[in-house]
Amino acid sequence: MSTVYEAMGGHDGVVRLAHAWHQRVLADEVVEHAFSHGFRPDHTERLAAYWAEALGGPATYSEQYGDESTVARIHSGNGPHDEMDRRAIACFDEALGDAGITDERLRRVLHDYFAWATNTSMARFHGSKADVPDGLTIPRWSWDGPLP
Repeated sequence: MSTVYEAMGGHDGVVRLAHAWHQRVLADEVVEHAFSHGFRPDHTERLAAYWAEALGGPATYSEQYGDESTVARIHSGNGPHDEMDRRAIACFDEALGDAGITDERLRRVLHDYFAWATNTSMARFHGSKADVPDGLTIPRWSWDGPLP
């Protein structure tokens, strides 16, 4: 069986999805707030590398940009933001179609991954960036959910 990364079209597929999601969130009046302070010009490429690694692709994110601690710190210290999270997930679901991902099983697995990452991995450290420990590894996701 192929990895989720391979099933979504490998590098090109994950870049399409990252671009489509980024466009959707920038157009959303609630989620856009997360980017109102600005963002890196290579945000989409970095996001694609992160998702690729999490979904069974190459370890480009870890090798070039950082580890899960780096990502957690970016998303930490902002307090709970349930409505923003719900809308980010809705944008992701819409972006799946924008990226040409039509297979229902693949769409479900990707939705489940993104919802899980949004509600757990990215939401663990609402209080402070200082709460994030060093050395966290990027969580991996398979057809059956999170990998140990």
